[in-house]
Amino acid sequence: MIGYWSELKLDIVREYAVAYSKILTKNRLYHVYIDAFAGSGLHISKVSGQFVKGSPLNALLIDPPFREFFFVDLVSKKTDRLRQIVGNRTDVHIYQGDCNEILRTEVLPQARYEDYRRALCLLDPYGLHLDWNVIAEAGAMKSIDIFLNFPIMDINRNFLWRHPGKIGSSQTNRLDAFWGDNSWRNIAYKTVPALFEDEEQKQENKVIADSFCDRLRKLAGFQHVSRALPMRNTRHAIVYYLLFASQKRVAKKILEDIFRKYETRGIGSGEIKH
Repeated sequence: MIGYWSELKLDIVREYAVAYSKILTKNRLYHVYIDAFAGSGLHISKVSGQFVKGSPLNALLIDPPFREFFFVDLVSKKTDRLRQIVGNRTDVHIYQGDCNEILRTEVLPQARYEDYRRALCLLDPYGLHLDWNVIAEAGAMKSIDIFLNFPIMDINRNFLWRHPGKIGSSQTNRLDAFWGDNSWRNIAYKTVPALFEDEEQKQENKVIADSFCDRLRKLAGFQHVSRALPMRNTRHAIVYYLLFASQKRVAKKILEDIFRKYETRGIGSGEIKH
């Protein structure tokens, strides 16, 4: 089952994908859709109890259509179900396995700039199951727009709510792989005066998300990165931030217009308040 915040994300991605496909079709560029954590294609809404189309099915219905679709998921039950729903479409490619390997070796090469190809890529990990190398490669290719789920709740729960000296190496390795290095340690905490000695306190969520946006610009090489949009649950807690990065100014403008449209919704009637 998915919460309202996930339905909101699906709406945002779908609306941008429609605008993106119209522009790329008009400019006669071969464009593909990539979903690195595709799931089974269908969800059940916690709000309505009804079936909700996931990102893969939304993408398949976009008009004008993308030329090809690449769906990846680690869980074989999900990819098997997705294959059943999609059928034998020759323009759809479904992979079961680790997206960090599959994207770099099989999928991203299908959207090379020099081949006049472009891609819209959804990176929506269930937690810290995405390596920075994938993001950096997508940025270096100069041909890919990305949506990224920055999983701040998972990061807080498993890492930042603890004292940094008490986080195990296996956990820090996960965050290092997602962040790209261990510089998050210097960003996530600040030193504040205390009665007997200075203490380390966790920074606000927005500070951490904004810092990751800076990495998308300065290190991954995306020219235009959106502000981080907080996605909140019914208790108003931030579940994750939705990020967007592109090489095109117009892409960011379109996305920011969509963000403004959806962020005014209220929890009680479908809005997420800030």
